[in-house]
Amino acid sequence: MLTQVNDGLATVSDQLVLVTVLLYLAAMICFALELAFGRVRTAVVAERRLVTVGAPAAPENGVGEGAGDGGGAEPQQAAGWAITAGSAGVVISWLAWAGNLAGILTRGLAVDRWPWGNMYEFVVAICFAAVTAFLVLLTRQPIRFLGAFVTLTAALGLGFAVLFLHVQAGPVMPALHSYWIAIHVTAAIVASGLFVLAGVCAILYLIRKDGRASSLPTREVLERVVHRTIVISFPIWTFAVIAGAMWADRAWGRYWGWDPKEVWAFVTWVVYAAYLHARATAGWRGRAAIIISLVAFACLLFNLIGVNIFISGLHSYADVPS
Repeated sequence: MLTQVNDGLATVSDQLVLVTVLLYLAAMICFALELAFGRVRTAVVAERRLVTVGAPAAPENGVGEGAGDGGGAEPQQAAGWAITAGSAGVVISWLAWAGNLAGILTRGLAVDRWPWGNMYEFVVAICFAAVTAFLVLLTRQPIRFLGAFVTLTAALGLGFAVLFLHVQAGPVMPALHSYWIAIHVTAAIVASGLFVLAGVCAILYLIRKDGRASSLPTREVLERVVHRTIVISFPIWTFAVIAGAMWADRAWGRYWGWDPKEVWAFVTWVVYAAYLHARATAGWRGRAAIIISLVAFACLLFNLIGVNIFISGLHSYADVPS
């Protein structure tokens, strides 16, 4: 059954995505200013440290005196205008989030279906999920230090989608006309967005050098964010894999067929499970655990993008422009 495309809404969707890219970049600049100038080193003599004995510890997000400096750095003082820039980054991020959501909704309304039937729509949705995860966690955890990196990742992801993956709004193949797309693909998008957040934080862990002054929090804080995010996203990814198997049985008459997409989804699940298992039972901490999480993240990226672009299979319906 052919779907009538609303060209006006499709155009609005494309424009909203472009505006969202600009907003994410603006938010990234604000967050970067806070990271660079939010804590200015002050020439404080050693006697001042004596008077601060017993003062409350610095917050985990690294905004405050002496936080994240590895313990041996001089106290630092927040620059008011830079902190204001960080707050502006949060506001702009919410505006970009709204633009991202509006772009997804108008795309769906334009074609009268769930708006993740091809790679362009899927990547736009994953960027939205990653930023959503960041903003939601920001209301509960002091992770504003991630803002510059998450918004940059979202801007690059949307830019890549617009430049290389964009296809005109239109109908999808009959196999995708199923309620399972709302269940399976939505779960995969939510889990992927959370995994992106964990991946960004894991990369920052490798960049961060303990014992040196830095605008980033300590490695312990970064590792804790990685672990908590994966703990949340792993069950969602597990559900996505199970739902995909159930959809495969409905569509192709079997739960498992060694299709490349199925294989790499399972490989991704295994490596993330290995990370959680190693951390919980073998007591792996620090760099070793972070490396496993990054291997899992690489498998996720290959499953989401590489398989669709480079490998043919039953899931080769991504409509990637040639």
